[in-house]
Amino acid sequence: MFTRLLSPLVQLFYPHCCEICGAELPAAGNLLCLHCHDSLPLTGFQHYAANPVADIFRGRLPVAYAVAVYYYSQQSGLQQLVHQFKYHQRKDIAGWLGKQAGYILQASHLSKAADCLVPVPLFPGKEKERGYNQAALLAEGIGAVIDKPVLSHALQRVQYTGTQTRKSRTSRWENVKTVFKANTALLTGRHVLLIDDVITTGATTEAAGQALLEAGATVSICCLAWTSG
Repeated sequence: MFTRLLSPLVQLFYPHCCEICGAELPAAGNLLCLHCHDSLPLTGFQHYAANPVADIFRGRLPVAYAVAVYYYSQQSGLQQLVHQFKYHQRKDIAGWLGKQAGYILQASHLSKAADCLVPVPLFPGKEKERGYNQAALLAEGIGAVIDKPVLSHALQRVQYTGTQTRKSRTSRWENVKTVFKANTALLTGRHVLLIDDVITTGATTEAAGQALLEAGATVSICCLAWTSG
């Protein structure tokens, strides 16, 4: 009884606000207002085998499917959300975006083909410093919706490479090509959906995918967002 009475008072003094525009939200559980939610720029790549993300890996990595759910750009609402979950401990935003991605992928060939999800791992020291792996949180959100298991320990990052943000495509590949190790016993014969947050050149994702292939898996790729720059 007391809790039911207290909840409206808490809402009055601490209203739930949209994570992008700050507008007051009608209920807890929502992270975005309807306008900001509908403004997130969907790619539609899950409907097309040939798309800009698949093009990144053509001739470099044999994948069954490769998609991104959203377009990513500087100073955008999506960038705000990504920065919140990557750098400001907002694990709830990563989980929520993972579920949104899952709803979008739910009816696609990609979600039906995959046996399991594997997030691109962080180096253990980096994950300990941050407290979590954002790709794993995205994978858990997606997996909960499409009903596929997440194998968070099937792929390990065995070398620390530092940030890739300011490196060229060639430099990124040279920096990451030997940093991943996959668990052959868990992965052989399985169709793995590799999950990452934002893809630019694809070097890190390619290196992770190569490790999965060498472990005997079929590989598809899903990134939350794609940026062409």
